[in-house]
Amino acid sequence: MTIIAAADGSALGNPGPAGWAWYVDDAHWAAGGWPHGTNNQGELTAVLDLLEQTADADDDLVIYCDSTYVIKSITQWMPGWKRKGWKKGDGKPVMNVEIMQALDRAMTGRTVRFEWVKGHSGHELNEEADRLANGAATAWQRGAAPDPGPGWTGAGTTPPERPAPASAPSPPAPEPDLFSDLDDTPAPTDEEQVIALERALLEDATRSDSAAVAALLHPQWSEVGRSGRLWTRAEILDEIGPLTSPVTLDVISCLRVGEDALLLTWRASTDSGSTLRSSLWVRTSGHWQQLFHQGTPET
Repeated sequence: MTIIAAADGSALGNPGPAGWAWYVDDAHWAAGGWPHGTNNQGELTAVLDLLEQTADADDDLVIYCDSTYVIKSITQWMPGWKRKGWKKGDGKPVMNVEIMQALDRAMTGRTVRFEWVKGHSGHELNEEADRLANGAATAWQRGAAPDPGPGWTGAGTTPPERPAPASAPSPPAPEPDLFSDLDDTPAPTDEEQVIALERALLEDATRSDSAAVAALLHPQWSEVGRSGRLWTRAEILDEIGPLTSPVTLDVISCLRVGEDALLLTWRASTDSGSTLRSSLWVRTSGHWQQLFHQGTPET
């Protein structure tokens, strides 16, 4: 027998009141959350709870997720993190490491296949998991614990409680306060703001959070990658995740091409080589967003 389920997470404000949920059918589902957490923590916890609750079922498991971060963390990046002592390529600790380690233990001995599904696309199981996760986050927003559901073993049982993730991050400051630690110095220039935002797009904390990436990309964003592939905004939001190795950003130039437009040219250097990159940033309603990006391998 194969258990087919969907797992999802939700965070209002990201971070903020957070919920998670997995759904198999009306008799087998679970939900939970915390007063404060991130969307990624919810997504990961939903998978973890599903794995742990079905641990004794002795069945194969198919899990539908709309988060490539979750799928890649478990199926691609985790072995490397473990070899490095749960450190990333740049030597920094893996984000959400306690949940990751619990997932690693829960995957041992299991036959699990992850399937990516586009969120809000009408997939029945994903839509139900999303509804339950959002409902759990909304319940915490009201100050009430959500309905935990019947769990895997059915009505009349009490599903295990999931404690709040360790060191849940505090809500981020709005973009105008990005340079709040510079109160005693002149306000940052437009060029300094754009360079800082470009660097943010290279950070794992940003790349692990699709909502944070979405806030930095213009609705009409596109990219011509170093391989020549044309990326749309929807495609990059589905695929983006932590970098496999650290990248150094060296600014070549930052030219104003309009009152609210800057062209940033920079060199991305890794252990395997360098790439020349250019990014067009535009200011809309007082906020800078990347409109176009291009990468060219440097000979």
